[in-house]
Amino acid sequence: MSKTQLSLTETLKHFFGFENFKGDQENIIKNLLAGEDSFVIMPTGGGKSMCYQLPALMQEGVAIVISPLIALMKNQVDALRGFSTEHGIAHVLNSSLTKRETLQVKEDLRNGVTKLLYVAPESLNKADNIEFLREMNISFFAIDEAHCISEWGHDFRPEYRNLRSAIDKIGRKPIIGLTATATPKVQYDILKTLGMDSARVFKSSFNRPNLYYEIRPKIKVEREIIKLLLGQKGKSAIIYCLSRAKVEELAQSLQVNGIKALPYHAGLDANTRIKHQDAFLMEDTDVIVATIAFGMGIDKPDVRFVIHHDMPKSLESYYQETGRVGRDGGEGNCIAFYSVKDIEKLEKFLVKKPVAEQEIGLQLLQESLGFAETSMCRRKYLLHYFGEEYDESQCNGMCDNHRYPKTKFDAKEDLILVLQTIKESTQRFKSKQVINTLLGNLTSVLKTYSAKSMSTWLKGADKSEAHWDNVIRQGVVNGIIEREIETYGLLKISKSGAEFLENPYSIIIPENTDYNTIDTDTSDDNKQTGGTLDKELYNTLKEITRRVAKAKGVPPYAVFQETSLNEMSTYYPCSIDELKNISGVGEGKAKKFGKDIVAAISKHVEEKNIVRPMDLVVKTVANKSALKVYIITSTDKKLQLEDIAKAKGLTMEELLKEMEMIVYSGTRINIDYYLDSILDEDSIEEVFDFFMDDAEEGTLEEAIKEFGQDYSEEEIRLVRLKFMSEVAN
Repeated sequence: MSKTQLSLTETLKHFFGFENFKGDQENIIKNLLAGEDSFVIMPTGGGKSMCYQLPALMQEGVAIVISPLIALMKNQVDALRGFSTEHGIAHVLNSSLTKRETLQVKEDLRNGVTKLLYVAPESLNKADNIEFLREMNISFFAIDEAHCISEWGHDFRPEYRNLRSAIDKIGRKPIIGLTATATPKVQYDILKTLGMDSARVFKSSFNRPNLYYEIRPKIKVEREIIKLLLGQKGKSAIIYCLSRAKVEELAQSLQVNGIKALPYHAGLDANTRIKHQDAFLMEDTDVIVATIAFGMGIDKPDVRFVIHHDMPKSLESYYQETGRVGRDGGEGNCIAFYSVKDIEKLEKFLVKKPVAEQEIGLQLLQESLGFAETSMCRRKYLLHYFGEEYDESQCNGMCDNHRYPKTKFDAKEDLILVLQTIKESTQRFKSKQVINTLLGNLTSVLKTYSAKSMSTWLKGADKSEAHWDNVIRQGVVNGIIEREIETYGLLKISKSGAEFLENPYSIIIPENTDYNTIDTDTSDDNKQTGGTLDKELYNTLKEITRRVAKAKGVPPYAVFQETSLNEMSTYYPCSIDELKNISGVGEGKAKKFGKDIVAAISKHVEEKNIVRPMDLVVKTVANKSALKVYIITSTDKKLQLEDIAKAKGLTMEELLKEMEMIVYSGTRINIDYYLDSILDEDSIEEVFDFFMDDAEEGTLEEAIKEFGQDYSEEEIRLVRLKFMSEVAN
């Protein structure tokens, strides 16, 4: 029987070894095979690539796949070659190829060997490539990451705007555009720009039922991450951090604790990034620590953990980053460490941006804050953000709010007190001043505003500072209170807050839960694939897969995915014919890679294995003397602190922390030149004298209580640094 006579499902089984299609895949493929344009909105891990890979393999000619990420293209080409006995079945065409490699690609295209050609938009727009492709029999064009076309998309790429012109020059064929996220505005822009007005739109659910979502407090975060990964040794994980410095520091800490980890950020040279990325794909390293801004562009199906060391700037970023976990349908854990200070820090970064960007950025941060603080089902909250309704009874404990329900209370009366305090202060108080008013803590700032005469003075003294801080945060989350970033966090009553004050109603919020009381060992809680899995056999097969992959120069999952190895380790296929029936194998893979696998399984059928657990011993990384020397010599040269931070990939917060450590260890740093440029002499003297004469413990918190209304936290911190350097040393 020829491949054209096979049903779609049989063809899927023949090429890829899968028994069934996922979601809308079959309808999308039928639409494309019928010569119609398609627009696919499908979440990360939903199986977008299958929608163009299978029809490309079924049709005459070559499909042109346009993607912005070279790494992603390379991964898909490697995976496709793993499914086929023909090396030239898929190729990448870009400037990274040697002249010889480019000639081989073109020869395979002319001979009809290649069914999928992956190109970046820049490559497709080149005149010589357009001229060459005009001679080819093109089956269709697939545009991956189609949101890059729209100026309203979250990752706009100008070169994507020229795709329609390039396609028209090559010769218009059916187009399939694919993206993981697209608002109606972005969707309209994509269709219009590509001339796909009559395209059939396929929109899938954003729900990923195999993913577990959890938010943890940012307490001893490095130790928590090490503990978590040591308990799951050998499993793939991506850890996202906001700064390059934190990426390097955390990667080093993981390494000294016996975890195979590498850093990945824009500050590394291109060769190092490629080397680290390949090590992750080839499973020579288990963990990649990466900056959020740079992104990964890695299509690795068996990532088991995505950990956010810092909360991201938007829920869309969070969704995309967590989308890299459990793409094979297996175990997927999304753990984020959250601190209110992280959100406040991100808010401060927005101050210098144009007003329009500030408003958008602040709104996105509020969504992240709301997600972190919510007591509702996290999946329901996330899906609602993307315009999808979800019955939270189906969550089945796959988020921490269902697995570890929070105690809740009616905050109506407490919120009334908070709003009255904000109102009576004529909206000139920050959170700290509101709380101190309710607790009856008379500070110098509160004396200035005659807080003792306010109606709410001491009205909240029966509750803790943490309680009132939680009430204010939840008021912000619920849109009743606004925190203005332009005025360094002054609290304002929103329109909803004014309505609430006029007609109060019940608002149920979670208590200030201490996440530390939750058992952080999730190794037995999360969904596992394989049931009665033979662990020793699985490890043997995994090692064979790695060995074969290394010999072939491809990632291990391009040989056999983890879900396939799980199934092999459960059902023990002892022949090539039996191996073909394992999910995700198929005829091509069974013949190409199956010999050593079935031999190992046949030999192993009666063997058992005992796994000895590891004890947790967290080792710390010694302070890096090179950074210390650089900071000291740079301040001696009177370089601007912003320039010192930038040179080392640090935020100002991180630089100040490093400088404080230097000063605390007994070394003096002279920053008078910098302080003189941001504060006048009287201001410096006022804060300096406070630390000298009035402060009880000399803490930053004390000074912020005293001067928070007059100076920024950074300014106070710098004067304190001067004080510690000159007086303590």
